Amino acid sequence: MPSLTIDGAHVAVPEGTTVLEAARAAGIRIPTLCYLKDVSAVGSCRVCVVDVEGEEHPVPACSAVAREGMAVATQSSRLTDYRRVALELLCASCVPCSEGRCAECDADGACELQALACAYGVIGDAQAGAAGVAGAGENAGAVGVVVAGPGAGAPREEPVLDSHPFLTYDPNRCIACQRCVGACNVAARNHTLTTGKRGTRTTIRAPFGEDWRTSGCESCGNCAQACPTGALAVKRRRGYRTSDVERVRTTCPHCGVGCQLDLVVKDGHVVDAEGAPGPSNKGLLCVKGRSASFDFVEAPDRLTTPLVRNPASGQLEPATWDEALGLVARRFTELRDAHGGQSLAAFACSRSTNEDIYLFQKMAREALQTNNVDCCARV
Repeated sequence: MPSLTIDGAHVAVPEGTTVLEAARAAGIRIPTLCYLKDVSAVGSCRVCVVDVEGEEHPVPACSAVAREGMAVATQSSRLTDYRRVALELLCASCVPCSEGRCAECDADGACELQALACAYGVIGDAQAGAAGVAGAGENAGAVGVVVAGPGAGAPREEPVLDSHPFLTYDPNRCIACQRCVGACNVAARNHTLTTGKRGTRTTIRAPFGEDWRTSGCESCGNCAQACPTGALAVKRRRGYRTSDVERVRTTCPHCGVGCQLDLVVKDGHVVDAEGAPGPSNKGLLCVKGRSASFDFVEAPDRLTTPLVRNPASGQLEPATWDEALGLVARRFTELRDAHGGQSLAAFACSRSTNEDIYLFQKMAREALQTNNVDCCARV
C-alpha cells in the first residue's frame, strides 16, 4: 500500500493505483477529458496534469502510478496555464468551439470540453451558455476569448456521417480523445470503432456512412454516451437541450439482466434513454435498452387497461384488473379441478426479474399444482 501526499493530504492506495484514482479516493478533484474509468486512459488530452515533487514538468495524473513518498500538487498557477493551453488546442480542433458557435451545437450545455474551457477562461460565459454551471471549477467565471480555429478563417470542414439509423458522427467536433474507441472495444467489446492517422493527426474511424451495414456495429450507442463533445451522438439528442430535461432512474424492461438506465424526460414525455451505473451494466446499454426501451410508452395502440371478451358479442371490452384477474383465476381453477394440474403450464417472460420468476414458479407449483414451468429465454 504505497503512501503519498496529494495537496498535503496523506493517502494510502493499493499497488498500481494511478495518481488520478488516488486523488478521487481522497475526494480531490482533478479535471479530465480523455479519461473514462475502466474505458479509456490514453493520456492524450493533458488536462489532468499535476506537479510531482522531483519532476521537472507536470505529468498526466491518469497514467502516473502512485509510489511511496510521492508528493503531488493538483493546483497551481503553472498547472492552470498548462491546462488552459491544452484546452485551447483542443478547442481549436472542434469547429463549433473554434468559431464561437457552441450555442448551435447539439451538445451545448452537455459538452465536457465546453464546460472545462469555460472554467479555465478559454471561452467566455456567453459562448459557453449552460456550460458555465456544469463547468464550475477553480477558474470558473474567468473572462475568456474565442479560440481561433485551424487556418484562421478557413476551418477544417469534413462530411458528417449520418446514414446510421440511430447514430451520427461529425468529425468537425471530434477532439480525438479516443473515449469512443475505448467504449466500443474495451467496454462493449464490439471492436467496430478504430483510430487512424491523417498525417500527424489522430482520427476516429466510425463506420456510420452509407456502408454502415457492412460493419460489425451493434447500434448500442455506448460510443455516443462516452463522447465528451457530441461528435458521436444518438440522433434523438437533436430534439432536446440538457437544460430542458430531467432524468428518472429505472430498470430496462427488455430482459432479465436488470440494466439501470436514466429516462430523459422533457415536458412530461420520455425523449431518450441513457446508461446508468448499475451493478450489472456499469453504464452500458444494448441497442434495445438505448433505442427501444421507451417508445412504446406513448404508442397509440398500447393497451392501458385489461380487455375481457364479451361472450354475447365476442368483442373484447375494457375491464377492471379485479374483473380480469378474477376471470383468469376462476377459469384456471376450473381446469385444474376438472383435468388435474398437469393439464396446465406456466410460461414466463424472460424480461421478468428473478424475484418475479421465483414467485411465478411458486404459484404454478402451489396454486396450479403443475410442474410444467418454462420460459422464452432461447437465445
